[in-house]
Amino acid sequence: MPPRSDDPRRDATTGSRRGSSRGATGRGGDPRTGEPGGGGISDARAYTPRGRTIRESSQERAGREERTGQRRDPRANRSGDPFRPALQVLDGGRAATTRAGRRENAPAARAGVIRTVPARPRPDDDEELPPPRRRPARAPRRPDRPAARRPSRKPPRPPKLAEPRRRLRLGTLLVLAIFATIGIRLVFLQAVDTPAYAGAGVDDRLTRVDLPAPRGAILDRTGAPLARSVEARYVFADPTRVKDRMATARLLSPLLGVPVSELAEKMKRRGDSQFQYLARGVDIPRAKQVEALDLAGIGVHRDERREVPGGDLAANLVGFTSQDMVGLEGLEARYDDLLEGVDGKRVYEAGLGDLNAPIPGGYSMTTPAKPGSSLVLTIDRDLQYQVQQVLGRQMAQTRGSVGAAVVLDVKTGEVLAQASHPTYNAAKPEQSRPTDREDAATSFVVDPGSVHKAITFGAALQEGVIAPETTMPIANSITKGDTVFSDTHPANGRRMSLPGMMAYSSNVGTIEIADKLGRDRLIDYQKRFGLGQPTGVGMPGEASGRLLPADEWSGSSEGSVPIGHSVDATPLQMAAAYATVANDGTYVQPHLIKEVVAGQGGRRTPAEPPVTRPVLSPDNAAALRTILEAVTTVDDATGVAARVPGYRVAGKTGTGWRLVDGVKQPGEVASFIGMAPAEKPRYVVAVFVWSPGGEGGTVAAPAFREMMGFTLRHYRVPPSGGKAPKFEVFPR
Repeated sequence: MPPRSDDPRRDATTGSRRGSSRGATGRGGDPRTGEPGGGGISDARAYTPRGRTIRESSQERAGREERTGQRRDPRANRSGDPFRPALQVLDGGRAATTRAGRRENAPAARAGVIRTVPARPRPDDDEELPPPRRRPARAPRRPDRPAARRPSRKPPRPPKLAEPRRRLRLGTLLVLAIFATIGIRLVFLQAVDTPAYAGAGVDDRLTRVDLPAPRGAILDRTGAPLARSVEARYVFADPTRVKDRMATARLLSPLLGVPVSELAEKMKRRGDSQFQYLARGVDIPRAKQVEALDLAGIGVHRDERREVPGGDLAANLVGFTSQDMVGLEGLEARYDDLLEGVDGKRVYEAGLGDLNAPIPGGYSMTTPAKPGSSLVLTIDRDLQYQVQQVLGRQMAQTRGSVGAAVVLDVKTGEVLAQASHPTYNAAKPEQSRPTDREDAATSFVVDPGSVHKAITFGAALQEGVIAPETTMPIANSITKGDTVFSDTHPANGRRMSLPGMMAYSSNVGTIEIADKLGRDRLIDYQKRFGLGQPTGVGMPGEASGRLLPADEWSGSSEGSVPIGHSVDATPLQMAAAYATVANDGTYVQPHLIKEVVAGQGGRRTPAEPPVTRPVLSPDNAAALRTILEAVTTVDDATGVAARVPGYRVAGKTGTGWRLVDGVKQPGEVASFIGMAPAEKPRYVVAVFVWSPGGEGGTVAAPAFREMMGFTLRHYRVPPSGGKAPKFEVFPR
């Protein structure tokens, strides 16, 4: 096998390129004879770019190498495969660099690589090929000059494409950042914000049901209700759902007792309002009839109604509430905080729609309602009823009059009855006038008149100015300042006893006693008897009355104050003053509250004990009672009409004026205050009547007689064992 040529692309014997597409018989010559052909692709490749054949170049290089002693690689001056640019284009510009690099590093012997080039079209035999272009030979290099290196031609830099690894890293980083953010948020939601979100979720499922607390009752001393709360219903409308207002109103009117026009007006749309009361405090049976109608936009819900069994019984004391169970007047207003309960509630998880029912095992909490406390009054319902009846019957004889009556327990200061005229039905307060709802016993301010004389006599006895057996000559009149004071029963200067002065209500005798007492001591005893300040009985708006200070007295005040003028007082204050005399001289604060019952049937707490203070000694109190007994005993005395059969009565009549904001009103105020049995009093009854025409004098004493008689019989007080003393008006 002949040795391989240095050029692996040429045949060892002929020097032609292998892989020629020419056949053996073509114009390229016969390879077997070694004759050259005529212009095949092999021959074309046998020329260098300068037009010389490879063989000529090889011989020339060989001679140069022999002269210089150097040997070069036969492929050193080759610029590469002529088809390399096409391959570079196909490879995107990188093939030239990479393949050239591989070729330079590859071993020289690559004879096994055969490149196949498509055969060019053969020219006709008679066509003469142009001679190959030759380049003129260059002069040999100077031996002393090194061969200049031909600058390497760098391949064009390929276009810069996107780096996939960089995009992958960036995408991975973004994904990790997103997942980190989500993870941190989940940690906050699950660990930090869990209670808030869990609570918000539970709130959406919670159902709240109010548990109304009933308002406390107001009871009399025996536990009988004067006012109480009962379960009821309210009927409401959703105006946005009512289809036919008039038709709905016509169906509801008979059941609710409300006119059709009023109901239709309430059901009229007003903006986005979805709730309007149609009726409050509806009885449960009627409410069920409303529900049975199944009217669109009409609903029924639990309500509370204040029930007053007695209607007007003690109405001026008890007062009334609003439809929302808020006290507006009377004891309902004064003790509203005590009577009002604290509503409870039930909160539980429930489903929606058809599943609107408590979720088993879900959240559930119940706060029980706390019912309001009940008030137990000192009022006796039966006695209160009778006193109101008597007062109303007696007041019917006068026109446009105002009356008040008070019954006190002497020992305890308890108010057993307290009536006013006019009165009203507390169950329907809207049908009454404001003046009808006033409690006259605590708001009716009067000049008490002669009933005040008991205070003047008591102070004089206690101070030793007079004694029970004192007698004094009494003139028919006396002048104080610019005012003349006269007696209705002239004594004509005769000497009168103290019982006689009281029996005939002597103004002159009382003024003379007050002159000996002095204004300062009289004012002091007025205060001790409870005048000039509220009693604190418990009624809201109780008047305090007013005492004339000593430095404001005029000349006429020396005569008017001792006999009960220029003095402002209420019927209850005057009743408490007489109860002091009946209670052996000890003042006991009148009061209406007996005890407080917590909740429904809970612990009972007695009311605070009343204020007490000594005013008179028992002996002086007993002497004063005897003097007062002459009023109902002496013939032609002013209080004969107040006698109670079977009982000794001590008391005093009075004639005064009514004051409104300090202004004297027309007419007169007639009064009678008495105690019985006089020998050992148990009860005090006070009656005050104001009438514009002055007819009260014929009313007060008879009204007292009936009220006191019933009180004594009601409490089974034994009749008096002895007769009243024999009094001398003008002793010899």
